[in-house]
Amino acid sequence: MEPAVSRARALLLLSGGILLLTLALWLMRGPSAPRTPAGTRTAAAVPVVTRLVEMADFPVRRRTIGTFESPATVIIRSRIDSQVIEQHITDGQIVKKGDPLFTLDDRELRATLARDQATIARDQAALTQAEAALRRTQELISKQVAPQQQLEQATATYKAAQQTVEAGEAVLQADQLRLGYAKLESPIDGRIGAIRVAPGNLVSSSDTAGLVTVTQMHPLRVSFTLPERDLTLLRAAGARKPPAAVRAYFAGDEGRPATGVLDFVDSSVDTSSGTIVAKATFENSDFRLWPGQYVDVEIDLAVMPNMATVPTVAIQSGQQGPYLFVAKTEGTVEMRKIEIAGSDGALTAVRSGLAQGDRIVVQGQLRLTNGARWQEAEPAPGTPVVGSTAPANPRPAAVKPAP
Repeated sequence: MEPAVSRARALLLLSGGILLLTLALWLMRGPSAPRTPAGTRTAAAVPVVTRLVEMADFPVRRRTIGTFESPATVIIRSRIDSQVIEQHITDGQIVKKGDPLFTLDDRELRATLARDQATIARDQAALTQAEAALRRTQELISKQVAPQQQLEQATATYKAAQQTVEAGEAVLQADQLRLGYAKLESPIDGRIGAIRVAPGNLVSSSDTAGLVTVTQMHPLRVSFTLPERDLTLLRAAGARKPPAAVRAYFAGDEGRPATGVLDFVDSSVDTSSGTIVAKATFENSDFRLWPGQYVDVEIDLAVMPNMATVPTVAIQSGQQGPYLFVAKTEGTVEMRKIEIAGSDGALTAVRSGLAQGDRIVVQGQLRLTNGARWQEAEPAPGTPVVGSTAPANPRPAAVKPAP
């Protein structure tokens, strides 16, 4: 009797367990999908955001890191041994070419000039005397009173005196030039760096550090590198008129890039890195840019005409390559393979696989499969807008459940 009761209890517990498991599976699956009148189930439409594909010119851009450099940096050094008497500049001052920088002690040089002038006056008197002696000798020779040897001697004395005067004048010019070294002027337009000497200091022509550095601030050049595969596009961009535009983005002012033009492509590719060096000139009249500053560089190399442009987020990667979902007017989607021509951040150019007027899914595609149903939804903030946003088929017709 007891074994029969135990079997009954076991069957009762097993039936209850099966009932609970069935209920749990039903709750997990949710209510059944609506049925068509024919009795077949229809999957619910997936809410997505779509965009119309339009054909447009697509720029070919490259982004890299660059460094600004000055076309001219001059270290001001003294060319004579002297003492600084006056300082005409301050740290960071903007100067023009020819502006005075320092004045050195020139009293010794002026004394040397006075001595040179006195020496020239003495030599000039000797030249005058030799010239008079030569004329007298020539008169005596013409009258056949003096021997020919006397004429030769007078001529040699005159020429020697003449050369002495010319040598004295050369020494005077050299000392006048050295006197000009006592006034140091800016050789370029630029900005003064840190001043290394003050009035009263002795300076020497052998001092390699210099008194100060003058750096040209405008225009400036940015130097950057691109991969060797971009060499053909880079050369073409530098040769066209006007040259390719180059933009520089720097920390603290990313929303307002500086704009320059490409004006130099190096003569050879660096074989160790496989890159080519290029440079662009920036006017920098407002002194926003600084030599030695690292910036993000963006250059427009070319333009691909009449390309299908789509948001990059719409493109998926599969085993067969990139693809995206095309939303059809009958309310289903098609998974379509595409060939990418280029990408520019949030936008991508498609070479093949799309045509003008195609509607693609840009949000919600992760929930889609080929042939799935779709319905238009509100786009999330920050979605790139490419083409028209008005849905061609805003919402498929609702499917009535079977009675």
